Amino acid sequence: MDTIIKDVLHPTLGRVNVILEGNKIKRVTTDYITDSEQRYEFIDGEGYVMFPSFVDGHAHIDKTVYGLDWYVNDVGYERIDRIVNERDRRARINFNYFEQASRYIELSLKLGVLHMRSHVDIDTQHKLKGLEQVLEARKKYKDLFDLQIVAFPQSGLMVRPGTYELMDEALRMGADVVGGIDPAWIDRDPKGSIDAIFKLAEKHNKPVDIHIHESGDLGAFDLELIIEKTIAMGMQGRVSISHAFCLGMPNDKVTKPLKEKIKNANINIINCYQAYLPAVPPLKELMEMGINIAGGNDDMRDMWTPYGTGDILERMQLISMKNGFRRDEDLELSMTACTFNGAKVMGLENYGIDEGCNANFVLVKGRTISECIVTCPSDRIVFRNGKIIARYGENLF
Repeated sequence: MDTIIKDVLHPTLGRVNVILEGNKIKRVTTDYITDSEQRYEFIDGEGYVMFPSFVDGHAHIDKTVYGLDWYVNDVGYERIDRIVNERDRRARINFNYFEQASRYIELSLKLGVLHMRSHVDIDTQHKLKGLEQVLEARKKYKDLFDLQIVAFPQSGLMVRPGTYELMDEALRMGADVVGGIDPAWIDRDPKGSIDAIFKLAEKHNKPVDIHIHESGDLGAFDLELIIEKTIAMGMQGRVSISHAFCLGMPNDKVTKPLKEKIKNANINIINCYQAYLPAVPPLKELMEMGINIAGGNDDMRDMWTPYGTGDILERMQLISMKNGFRRDEDLELSMTACTFNGAKVMGLENYGIDEGCNANFVLVKGRTISECIVTCPSDRIVFRNGKIIARYGENLF
C-alpha cells in the first residue's frame, strides 16, 4: 500500500501531510485528508520532525571494531603511530572487513544514515583485501544503503612504492573516488602526490577526495596546489578536501584569499569537527560564501579512537558545539551540512523531502530541528524508497 504521513513538521513548509506513492514523495500538502482513503496506509506524524535521510560524508567503514571485544588503545600520540599500529594489528588478528562493514551499515540504517562516503585503506601490506570485502558488504545492502567508496592510501601514496598500482586496480574493481593524504606531511612530495592523484582521476574519470590534516602554512600550501590542479584539469565541482584544518587558522591574510579560491574552483570541504581539534573550518562563514561544506562521523570506535556512535544527528550536535552555535537558525546549518551538502558531495539524485524526491527520509521525535539536534531522540522512523526499514532503533529488514 502507498502511505500518507499526517501532520508531520516539514523543515520549511510547517505542518503538512506527505503522500508517498511507490518510491517517491508524490505530494506535500496542507490540505485536509481523511482516513477514508482505503488505498493508503496512514501514519501519525504528529510530534515528529521530517528530516532528509542522513548523509555521512566522511567515514572509515573498513576500520571500525564496533561489536568486537573492547579494543585497548595504547598507541602513540602521532598520526603515523596510529597508521602503523592499525596496519600491523589488522594483520595479527586477521581482521574481517566484510563483517565489520556490515555491522556499521546496519547500525547506520537504524539511525537514519542511508548514504555514506567511506574511505577504504589501500596499502602494500594488506593490498586490496579490505576493498574486496567492503565491496561485498556494499553489494549485500545495495537496495537499502548508498555506499560510495574512496580508494584511500592511508599509509601514503608516494612513500610506499607499489601503492599507485594498487590504487589503479582498486578503481578498476569498483572504487568510486580517488583518495589522497597529506601530500607534504605523509607523502613528502606535494607536487608528485597531487599529480599522481589527479592522473588516476583522469584515467578512470573519477572524482577526488584528499585528506589534508596539515595545519598552518603547510596545509595552505597544499590547498593552493590542489586548487591549481583542479582548475588546470577542469575538475571544478569534482574535488573534495577532507578536514582542511588550515582554514581555521587565525590569519585572514592567508585564509581569506584561500577561501575565495576554493569557492571559485567549486571545491567541496568536508569536516567532522572533533572536539579535540584546535582549529577547524568555520562552517557558517563558508556556507555564507557559497562553499559546499559537508559533515561526517570520521572514525567510529576503531583502532584510532574509542569515540563515535555512528549517529549523524549526534554529529550535528557536535558540529554545532564546535562552531559555537546557540541560535536555532545556526544549529540548522549543521543539519544542512549532514544532509543536503553531503548529498551534493556524493552526487545523489532526487534527494530531499519535497515533491518528486525519492522517499528516503527520517521522522525524528521532537518539536523542532534544533531540539532534535540537541536531544538526539532514539524515537525515529526511517523510510527507504517509501517503506519503513527501521523504527525505534531497530531494523525491520
